[in-house]
Amino acid sequence: MVARSIAKDEKSLNDPDFSNHTPVMRQYLSFKAQHPDLLLFYRMGDFYELFYEDARRAARLLGIALTTRGQSAGTPIPMAGVPAHAVDGYLAKLVRQGESVVICEQIGDPAASRGPVERQVTRIVTPGTVTDDALLPARRDNLLVAVNIHARCVGLATLDLASGRFGLQEVESETALIDEIERLQPSEILLAEGPDLPLGASGVARKFKPVWQFDTVAGREALMRQFGVADLAGLGIDGLDAAIGAAGAVLAYAVETQRTGLPHLLPPRVETRDDTLVIDAASRRNLEIEHSLAGRPEHTLLRLLDSAVTAMGSRCLRRWLTRPIRDPAALRGRHQAVGTLRDCDRGQTLREALRPIGDLERILARVGLRTARPRDLAQLRDSLAQLPAVIGTLRGTDGPLLESLAGRVRDFPGLRDLLTRALVESPPVYLRDGGVIAGGYDAQLDELRTLGRDAGAMLGEIEARERAATGIASLKVGCNRVHGYFIEVSRVQSPRMPERYHRRQTLKNAERYITPELQELEHKVLSAGDRALALEKTLYEDLLLQMQPQLPSLQDCAAAIAEIDTLAAFAERADALGLNPPELVSGPGIAIRAGRHPVVESGADEPFIANDLDLSPERRLLIVTGPNMGGKSTYMRQAALIVLLAHAGSFVPADSARIGPVDRIFTRIGAADDLASGRSTFMVEMTETAAILRQATPQSLVLVDEIGRGTSTYDGLALAWAVAEALAATGALTLFATHYFELTALAGQSDGVANIHFDAVEHHDRIVFLRTCKEGPTDRSYGLQVALLAGVPAPVVDRARQCLADLEPAAVRVADNGDAPGDLFTPPRQLIEAIGNLKPDEISPREALELLYRLRAML
Repeated sequence: MVARSIAKDEKSLNDPDFSNHTPVMRQYLSFKAQHPDLLLFYRMGDFYELFYEDARRAARLLGIALTTRGQSAGTPIPMAGVPAHAVDGYLAKLVRQGESVVICEQIGDPAASRGPVERQVTRIVTPGTVTDDALLPARRDNLLVAVNIHARCVGLATLDLASGRFGLQEVESETALIDEIERLQPSEILLAEGPDLPLGASGVARKFKPVWQFDTVAGREALMRQFGVADLAGLGIDGLDAAIGAAGAVLAYAVETQRTGLPHLLPPRVETRDDTLVIDAASRRNLEIEHSLAGRPEHTLLRLLDSAVTAMGSRCLRRWLTRPIRDPAALRGRHQAVGTLRDCDRGQTLREALRPIGDLERILARVGLRTARPRDLAQLRDSLAQLPAVIGTLRGTDGPLLESLAGRVRDFPGLRDLLTRALVESPPVYLRDGGVIAGGYDAQLDELRTLGRDAGAMLGEIEARERAATGIASLKVGCNRVHGYFIEVSRVQSPRMPERYHRRQTLKNAERYITPELQELEHKVLSAGDRALALEKTLYEDLLLQMQPQLPSLQDCAAAIAEIDTLAAFAERADALGLNPPELVSGPGIAIRAGRHPVVESGADEPFIANDLDLSPERRLLIVTGPNMGGKSTYMRQAALIVLLAHAGSFVPADSARIGPVDRIFTRIGAADDLASGRSTFMVEMTETAAILRQATPQSLVLVDEIGRGTSTYDGLALAWAVAEALAATGALTLFATHYFELTALAGQSDGVANIHFDAVEHHDRIVFLRTCKEGPTDRSYGLQVALLAGVPAPVVDRARQCLADLEPAAVRVADNGDAPGDLFTPPRQLIEAIGNLKPDEISPREALELLYRLRAML
């Protein structure tokens, strides 16, 4: 039945000029033909209506009623609608689902229209181009990203339309592209028409645009036109052909959706991966920077550190955390600023001064787009009034960074005074409601409002005069919505009416008249409200226009406030979490004293046990052994997080940390089947390992946890051994956790390799985790004890203990009998000697085969 209905709809829509449809449907379908793939919100009075397939989609996506509205072209019209006053909520729901919406408004006067009211598409709302506060996530950037595959590289253009921030970069491979998409977390991606790319951003809206929109020449012209320059050399982006092509696509899409110019866009900033501490997509997930491994924002580094008091500061903090920098001078400036704000009372005073400041970045963007609402301007006015307090708190602060930021926070007394005079204290949400412009701002508006307010008194004066003039005490002056103003007398008194009275209406027992004086007053009073509202709109538009020249300086001030808030948040967290300043040094290595995992520590019910870490040219690779749940993974992750925090500009969870140059962080921790791509756990593990081996440098920090466990014991051991040797050869600073105890023999065979382990003790078949890092290898894995702790039934564990006795390698038994010095960590030469001393009845064929496999792995 539904399929038949849709088929009838399609048949009726195939008419190229829609001549079979009603006039309203012809108008609707002409707009729909221009935007066939988007939902069209068509304004009809107090509702936005959707028709045909749009109505069905909207009903399904929004959970609203699907109905029909008459007929057009001989078929019923499926229809769904939402109230105009509540449209923001519905738009937000659609945007969260990756949908885009065309807004078609009534711009004509229904009373003066013959046929359909004139309408016009005023904006297109898409996930990556929304600017309305109600549709945006407050504490994270809402990014539109264009991807341009070029001959030699991949160009990226990133636009946050809600703040005007614009970025360009070029990456060398699709793998690097996936890493950047994972970092940026865009809301919408623009791609050239053609095969889709495996960007790894599932659920993100993708739009395919014509290839010519990504042309470098067109992009160059669009950038020069947007920023009013004769060439791109002044913007510092000349030569980035792939990124320039992507920028052209972004600008074209932004103009198409906003239907206006983009005066608030900031000049593009060029980003390069050489400037940053690169963290690949897998490592971002493993380190739980923004999302936990369960995909939730709780129990993450960002959630723990984000104590910013403004939305701008929160977004800035996220950018610093997800794009840590490598410039030692810039980082020392941040660390010094954090220390200054932590070690004096000024930090908390500054946070209290910042707290009332609104989201200036986004308000100013809406001012630039001329879409700012009255409460946006009121919040801007109140925020500007708070700036002198911020300036006073920053005055005299130590350090070049705070001094520079303080210089960018300016007072705007002229604009503040203008907004104070122009706006009422608490304006309504929408300009259409009126009552936005303050009294005394415009004399004509005051006169119109006075006329409306004083109409009752004026009618009373007219009534008194007319009673005196006619001598009719019962004469009344009244008003209704249908007939306007009138003078009413009884039918008996009507012959006494003077000639200047003109009959307006006859009732059963009364007559109603109008006089020239009353008619003139009626025209003035009844039109005063409409004229006052129209004048308010004009004054409001003029107010937005007056602010345009100050946008650049206002935006720079807002950006400075965001950075100040981020530094103040780092200072507050340093005090609350016991963080200390890191020391950035030029020599290679990482030396951490009493390091802690900040997220694990914050959620723990018991004191966190801190541990040291020493990585240096003489100790490049540490083999980490110890029981499951003993603390190995936490130890490795905390090392990476300490390095990351130091490069974001934060203090770190350690008594001290000396950190040499680090270019990348790699992690190979945990894995799961990638069913969507048809990859097993082991395949995922090997893919990530291959990426590390190809890209790691002597300045990389590499964390490897339990490599090789996805395949057979001996294949896994052999792979783990070979990978560890390869990493040692690269010189990368590596923590290599394993349960293959044989790997600890590497410490005696390869330069720069050492063993550390996490301690535990056994008590009555139960394990107690000490979670203390010690030098040397562990002596056992405590797997059966951990199984008991996890709730595995005791009979099953007892049977496992019997199996373990049967499977225990012969070399261990030899060591236990004192016949040879061998144990699980015996070097191959000594193990061969031990085997040579065995008698035939002391080793089974299965045990001999196991020993041979072990020897092959070691050799």
